[in-house]
Amino acid sequence: MTKDLSPFGFTRRRMLALGAATSASALLARSASAQLRLDVTQGNVQPVPIAIPDFVGGTPGDTEAARGITQVITNNLRRSGLFNPIDPAAYIEKITSFDTLPRFPDWKAINAQGLITGRVTRQGDGRLKVEFRLWDVTSGQQLTGQQYFTTPDNWRRIAHIVSDQVYERLTGEKGYFDTRVVFIDETGAKERRVKRLAIMDQDGANVRYLTRGEDLVLTPRFSPSTQEITYMSYGQGDPRVFLLNIETGQREIVGNFPGMTFSPRFSPTGQQVIMSLQQGANSNLFVMDLQSKRTTRLTDTSAIDTAPCYAPDGGRICFESDRGGKPQIYVMGAGGGAGAQRISFGDGSYSTPVWSPRGDFIAFTKQGGGQFSIGIMKPDGSGERLLTSGFHNEGPTFAPNGRVLMFFRDQGGGPSLYTIDVTGRNEQRVPTPAFASDPAWSPLLS
Repeated sequence: MTKDLSPFGFTRRRMLALGAATSASALLARSASAQLRLDVTQGNVQPVPIAIPDFVGGTPGDTEAARGITQVITNNLRRSGLFNPIDPAAYIEKITSFDTLPRFPDWKAINAQGLITGRVTRQGDGRLKVEFRLWDVTSGQQLTGQQYFTTPDNWRRIAHIVSDQVYERLTGEKGYFDTRVVFIDETGAKERRVKRLAIMDQDGANVRYLTRGEDLVLTPRFSPSTQEITYMSYGQGDPRVFLLNIETGQREIVGNFPGMTFSPRFSPTGQQVIMSLQQGANSNLFVMDLQSKRTTRLTDTSAIDTAPCYAPDGGRICFESDRGGKPQIYVMGAGGGAGAQRISFGDGSYSTPVWSPRGDFIAFTKQGGGQFSIGIMKPDGSGERLLTSGFHNEGPTFAPNGRVLMFFRDQGGGPSLYTIDVTGRNEQRVPTPAFASDPAWSPLLS
């Protein structure tokens, strides 16, 4: 542990600040401008062939950790749909030294456009030092490179951070690999289903259970701080909205309302929780300031208003309402009151709206024609596109870069988690230990 250890258990400095001067000067000798670049704004991206040879172990005992990090990076980039990791069996050069310039003609010969090299070395204090470099094979230029220090049990996070560095350097946009997902783990027979809050890495690893299954839990949502979630629980009485600190396990109820509370979600600052409160046959939207506990009513209708979600700047709210006769999506100012505008007008009903962290889209679940679809539209309701359809798709949540959505699908046996990008391509199943539903994606952890 060093004094500059971050809250996430690692430190990092620019790769160029370390290493033998002779090695660094040799590796930086080629100064041709970079050409390798991905445009992720289009839906017809051809995955970039990239070579990711096993990171070199600084000592023989570091080889296993080095291979593990290499594998996580490879899986992350492959699952993004933007990269096509080349089969290691095709490699001509075997990378045995991190300090030696790669033989770029050998990598060009197997059509690699990008190359990632790295090294993992255990330090005298027991920590791991993880170094990597990203190369443009065509120009022979190093595009980026960094080093990280971490405890050995934190090696998967470093792999996710390296993946984000590669993604950002080649696309110009933030990645989404160093993130977590909170979801509902479901076990047991359908009529006696046990539902527990669970949290995992975005790739399905490191699953940890946050509740034990005594109470039915639904709709978990992350705080922008990532250390707290809010969710709904059916305990001994009516459903209530709770706050849960992920690290300490401390739990508290949000407010003490006379009716049932549903669909909680944090404001972008994390200082308020917006939710719906059922009174009689109606449901309206309320927001609670978490510090003062002051509650403000936002809607006052005889309809069912629910599933509210803030725009990323906090200025507007999208929500679901049947005030027009069937569930549709509406947008209004964050202060509530009159003036809510309906933005969904297609056939069928719309639900579970969620605003993209980029602010450019609102995702939704659409039911119609015997199918459930996950779609997106612009905040003014234009440009509606359905990304995927099936027997039962529901509950979209955006990755922090707004390029990928996670949702759950139940084809009859039980729900599972899937991802799809906002262009409607690259649908992937997310591995979970049991049935899984109601995912919510965290902000970036670093």
